[in-house]
Amino acid sequence: MATAAARRYAQAVFDLATEEGRVEEWHRHLTAIKDLMSDPKVAAVLENPTIPAARRMELVGAQGGLDPEAINLARLLIETRRTKQVAGILDEFEALEDEAAGRVRARVTSAVELSAEERALIGSKLSSRLGKQVTVSAAVDRTILGGLKVQYGDHVIDASLVTRLNQLRRRLADAS
Repeated sequence: MATAAARRYAQAVFDLATEEGRVEEWHRHLTAIKDLMSDPKVAAVLENPTIPAARRMELVGAQGGLDPEAINLARLLIETRRTKQVAGILDEFEALEDEAAGRVRARVTSAVELSAEERALIGSKLSSRLGKQVTVSAAVDRTILGGLKVQYGDHVIDASLVTRLNQLRRRLADAS
């Protein structure tokens, strides 16, 4: 889950990118920054306070493919010791992109692997229900025993067998 700081950074970058008509370009830059800062060797240097800040900044500046504004963002994250939040910033940026484009990302969890057809059907049903384009990602969690859990935005639809059994157990305990 993204922090409040990650949301603020993402909103600021998204506002700038939208204003300049460079949303896709900034998405690529944020992805590159995340990839760079997620590399364990690079992260160890960037987060090491014994290495002078100027040296840490040089590491980011040496990376090709980033424009000066993206390098400035990376440097700001280093200076404010927020390099670990770059994944949250990218997640929030993508959420803002989706919202602006009328898209929704849904995560479907099932006890068994879903086929491409099943994922497409779930996506189609959610699209009809929400009136937006839905992109579905699937995960397997055998502990839910059966059924599905669907999460999109702040909403969760839990139709898993384990949840139903727990509800039944509570009702039976209340009745006795």
